[in-house]
Amino acid sequence: MVYFQRHVEEDPQQASPGRAFLRECPTNVRVKMRAVLAAVAAAPPKSFAGGGYWEAMRGDMASWYEVRVDGPRRHHYRLFCLLDYEAEQVEKPLLVVVTGLDKPFRTALSVRDYRTVRDLGVEYLKRNPRSIQ
Repeated sequence: MVYFQRHVEEDPQQASPGRAFLRECPTNVRVKMRAVLAAVAAAPPKSFAGGGYWEAMRGDMASWYEVRVDGPRRHHYRLFCLLDYEAEQVEKPLLVVVTGLDKPFRTALSVRDYRTVRDLGVEYLKRNPRSIQ
């Protein structure tokens, strides 16, 4: 498992959006998300049965995976990940934590939110070797 780190050309601070998101999550959410990521990383690629915590996405988000955890007051936390089979200089596929978003109960993320996630994925995939932590 690795975290996408933005390249200096796109972000002079070289932020790691997924890691920053996890740091801001409530402790119980962060612990659950890390446990799901560890279980997914240990399983053969694409074979982890996520029990509602790890979901393959569809439509415009096809090829993305989502870690889903509910937090205090039924607030929803989502961590967006890619499985990278083409990363150079690594021996096996990478589980890449790209970014995360949260939303209140019974609300939806916007088209713009999903576009932002996909744009970060494009940024990650355009360099090989990848920009990761």
